[in-house]
Amino acid sequence: MSFRSVFDTYSWDATKSSIYAKTAADVEHALRTPKRTLEDFKALISPAAAPYLEQMAQLSHQLTRKRFGNTMQLYVPLYLSNECQNICTYCGFSLDNAIRRRTLSSVEILREAAVLKEWGYEHVLLVTGEANQTVGVDYLQKALRTLRPHFAHLSMEVQPLHKSDYEILMQEGLNTVLVYQETYHQEDYKKHHPKGKKSNFYYRLETPDRLGQAGIHKMGLGVLFGLEDWRTDSFYTALHLDYLERAYWQTKYSLSFPRLRPAEGLVQPKVEMSDRELVQLICAYRLLNEEVELSISTRETPTFRDHIIRLGITSISAGSKTNPGGYIVEPESLEQFEISDERSPAEIAAMLRRQGYEPVWKDWDHALM
Repeated sequence: MSFRSVFDTYSWDATKSSIYAKTAADVEHALRTPKRTLEDFKALISPAAAPYLEQMAQLSHQLTRKRFGNTMQLYVPLYLSNECQNICTYCGFSLDNAIRRRTLSSVEILREAAVLKEWGYEHVLLVTGEANQTVGVDYLQKALRTLRPHFAHLSMEVQPLHKSDYEILMQEGLNTVLVYQETYHQEDYKKHHPKGKKSNFYYRLETPDRLGQAGIHKMGLGVLFGLEDWRTDSFYTALHLDYLERAYWQTKYSLSFPRLRPAEGLVQPKVEMSDRELVQLICAYRLLNEEVELSISTRETPTFRDHIIRLGITSISAGSKTNPGGYIVEPESLEQFEISDERSPAEIAAMLRRQGYEPVWKDWDHALM
């Protein structure tokens, strides 16, 4: 059994209609009940919940502080390569984008890592395009082996792999894997991924199952907001999370909230998601699940990030560069997408302390033991 068997029992159109049919009474019930269901989640992300945002925000803040205290995890991406064999309509690394391709060597990886260590980071997210010949398992294994002595926590956002590949990488210190479905709308998924291994919708959909079977410590889920109706995609993400927590209960989970950002020669958002709607979604996820980690990246503006950290977020990036070698090796190489919050890690840490939060530079489990 995999999530596919659950997914195939749902209709996108019927699910969307049920969300938009939720009423104020449904929202009030969801706010009152101590144990919320996926139906309650539908109500909390529905248009009917918009007038209740202040109440949702207060509850989300209380639940987050109860579970995570006044700590905020800091992480940073380390882009290793922009080589990619996929065509994706929204990504600067897409195969059909005429850019100079770059893959870091072990020496260059260490030069980039030295900058991140100097900033204080112990949690690094390794990112590559999806190019199996260039940045396949052997390359990733070598990169993990290179970085493991220098960082307490290594996570990855790379191409979906087989269960056996994840087991190999876990032996090299891999702790967490992020894999975003981008959208759960199958027809639109095909439109945005016309070529390459990523065009296989179900292979990507079942990647978290392979991670769970491999025994990964933590995995991250999410969609790219702007490709399809954000409410329906978010329900499917919650459905996926619910399934995974039941099937692989020993694994920890995180959710991210990337909104489509400008990148070289790419598609514009089909659906705009306002700041207020993103706040509503973050609060709804927290009210549904008190344990899941919620992460916000430098895609968002400084003002938005300064305010959202009090409303459910537990993890935040700072000082990010989204191009291989962006920290010191080759700062001018093409970015995957534009950064909005360009403040340094020290500035973000200072902002957190002013708001009463303690920055945590490594994984929760190690930091809080």
